[in-house]
Amino acid sequence: MAKRTFSIGGVHPDDAKIARDCAIEVLPLPQTVYISMAQHLGAPAKPIVAVGDKVKVGQVIAEPGGFISAFVHSSVSGTVKSIAPRKDISGNLMTHVEIAVEGDEWVEGVDLSDTLITKLPEREVALERIKACGVVGLGGATFPTHVKLNPGPNAKPECLILNGAECEPYLTSDYRILLERTKEIVIGAAIMKNILGPECKCVIGIEENKPAAIKAVEEAVVVLGYQDIDVMTLKKKYPQGGEKQLIDAVMKRQVKSGGLPISVGAVVQNVATALAVYEAVQKNKPLITNTLTITGDCVAKENLHNYLFRIGMPLSYIAEYAGGIPEGAAKLISGGPMMGKAIANLDACTVKGSSSILYLSAKATKRAEASACIRCGRCADACPMGLEPFLLNRLAKAGDMEQLEANAVQDCISCGSCQFSCPANIALLDRINMAKGQVLGIIRARAAAAKAAAEAAKSNEAK
Repeated sequence: MAKRTFSIGGVHPDDAKIARDCAIEVLPLPQTVYISMAQHLGAPAKPIVAVGDKVKVGQVIAEPGGFISAFVHSSVSGTVKSIAPRKDISGNLMTHVEIAVEGDEWVEGVDLSDTLITKLPEREVALERIKACGVVGLGGATFPTHVKLNPGPNAKPECLILNGAECEPYLTSDYRILLERTKEIVIGAAIMKNILGPECKCVIGIEENKPAAIKAVEEAVVVLGYQDIDVMTLKKKYPQGGEKQLIDAVMKRQVKSGGLPISVGAVVQNVATALAVYEAVQKNKPLITNTLTITGDCVAKENLHNYLFRIGMPLSYIAEYAGGIPEGAAKLISGGPMMGKAIANLDACTVKGSSSILYLSAKATKRAEASACIRCGRCADACPMGLEPFLLNRLAKAGDMEQLEANAVQDCISCGSCQFSCPANIALLDRINMAKGQVLGIIRARAAAAKAAAEAAKSNEAK
């Protein structure tokens, strides 16, 4: 099959996959874990344990706080020491359950064997297990997976797209699971396809710079006999792994401004999510582990790693185990250099969506002095959403919220392609991100007011 890519914008940063050959290692347990109640998109989970309670690995410790929310499970066995606010990687206070680790005793019913289970359960059974095991999207957004796989009676899922692009520079955790957990990922894809219905096809998209992963997945599809799952080689271009960009590349369809992928018949999931789905449905294992990469331009070769971690492990513990903060590290990032978040607090802990500890040198992070916009249009050419970043930047500086909304600032995916390509070194992404947050706040307030007005009118009619 010919290499495919999205049709608008994109850039070509060095992929820097320097940890690609590091096999996944299992991190030993720390003395204490701190499990966040806000590690998924939507309402934070509500703790159902108390200080002093004994818990086991895989035990539910928090229930969903709303429709868009997810169960949270203990990743260790031990004693609950506290339930209190604690700072996350950005320095924001979030409720965490602190557990002192005492052994490694799992709840009954979790299959910890290496036996591959290929028989697919009924749709409703699979969907309930995904929900009960707290599975969320592991491509970045952490949207509850059971909600995404159940888009409603009027929706018509035509294609399940599995994102194996891992287009962010440096990150290699998805690549390693594609090599080391290939069949489980493919079975996870089959489970999700089965949930979405017999008319829904499945495509696993992997960038061309991962030939070993492409070969492994192609072979697994054949061995498992899934003739209705295709493997598509994607061109290496950032942000190839963006949801709307994948839909464009695979289906040649564009999601309209403000629209959802299901509006064009698409459901997009990450390969790590597929692995979590397999473990939840076939092994009854909650989402309490994931894989992250220790990498960066100032990391010694012997300190590059891909780790299987438990949710709630302190980043400081992982960093120390991996050899400590490298000399010359000027910035620590959770995620990739393009869309990741700066780690303001190394005492923060891993969450379901953690993907890396990235160390970058001063040379890699120092911004060149900005100059005046030369109106070259490179930022617009690079924008994968077809926006005009130079215009959005100007409107943001002027504080013109009305025109920012009219020019679809809310469609920005914060990929940083505009800033990466700007010859004037203007901090386009920073200002656009702030403006986007303001506009989204206005849109949500407007929607809430409209809902309240509609409810009030309905109430008056009833009287």
